[in-house]
Amino acid sequence: MKTLAVVLMSLIVAVAAADSVAQTAGSSVVSVSVAEVKEVAKGWSAKKQILGKDVYNDTGDKIGEINDLIVAPNKTVSYAIVGVGGFLGVGERDVAVPVSKFQQQMGKIVLKGATKDALKAAPEFKYAKE
Repeated sequence: MKTLAVVLMSLIVAVAAADSVAQTAGSSVVSVSVAEVKEVAKGWSAKKQILGKDVYNDTGDKIGEINDLIVAPNKTVSYAIVGVGGFLGVGERDVAVPVSKFQQQMGKIVLKGATKDALKAAPEFKYAKE
C-alpha cells in the first residue's frame, strides 16, 4: 500500500533529477533527457490522478476533493488543498492537509480517521496575496 506522499515524492525526485543534468557551456537544459522521459512516464500525473479527485476516509465516506498541491520552496510537495462542504463548488472551503496523511487504497485517495465535520472545523486555507 503506497502512501500518496511516496507517490508525490517520486514526482519531485523526477523534477529534481531534471535540475541536476550537466550543462554544456553556451547552452541550457530546459527538459529531461531521453532516459529520464521513460522514468517520468512511469510516475503519477497530478492532473490526471490526483487533482480533482475525491478524498475518502477509511470507512469509505467521501469527505472532500483535492483542489491543489502546494510545492514548498525546497521542491517538495508538502500539502494538499482539500475542498470540503458546499454544493457544486458553492460554499466550499479549502483546508491544507499534509500529504503524509494520505494513502492510496484501491485507486482511491484515503485520509484515515478523518470526517467531513473534522475537515470543516479545520482552519481555512487562503492563498497568499502576491
